[in-house]
Amino acid sequence: MPDPIYLPASPSEAIPISRHPSLRDAVPNGRASTPDTGLASVLAEQVEAHISAARNLTALLPAVEAAADLLIEAFTRGGTLYTLGNGGSAADAQHLTGELVGHYKRDRRPLPAVTLTTDATVMTCIANDYSYEDVFARQIRALVHAGDVVAAFTTSGNSPNVVSALEAAQTSGAVTVLFGGGDGGAAAKFADRLLLSPSSETPRIQEIHTLMLHMISEKVDAWAAA
Repeated sequence: MPDPIYLPASPSEAIPISRHPSLRDAVPNGRASTPDTGLASVLAEQVEAHISAARNLTALLPAVEAAADLLIEAFTRGGTLYTLGNGGSAADAQHLTGELVGHYKRDRRPLPAVTLTTDATVMTCIANDYSYEDVFARQIRALVHAGDVVAAFTTSGNSPNVVSALEAAQTSGAVTVLFGGGDGGAAAKFADRLLLSPSSETPRIQEIHTLMLHMISEKVDAWAAA
């Protein structure tokens, strides 16, 4: 049985751990690492950058509220929200859908929302038989109708599958919403509503998207629970 490992009281008292087989290869030279003050500074800068971006979001509150009103109007008419994105933005798309089909803060009826990234069979079929650029657009042509809303999440705005998805959504008669950053990229051309994070950094853009979708969920929750 390996010797027990004890945390040092301070970095200068780091205990050799080379005898412990599960940790021997995980720590350089078999010694516990000391805190990286340079990294701590970088992390602190990230916190400040997040706070700054969040403060700048205040100017976009009317646009965020208008997006919530757009969803409320669509749900009132019997429409459905379809969301999409790539990578971390796909997670944001699923996050918004979860808040609507489930609930945000209030117990209320479920609302019709679908994320186009969640069916692996459909996505890989389209990507394999056509192209990855078509993975969202083809689903939209099959499912989306006038009166629906399509919301795309993207940090660059230039992902070909997102651009083609918004174009297909407009052709289908849906209202399109772009959660983006910077100037919205090529996708902005096909967006009826723009929600652009006030930052050029991908992490900050995604963090502000989360804040935006929570704000939207707050207003939609209040409407649906009334």
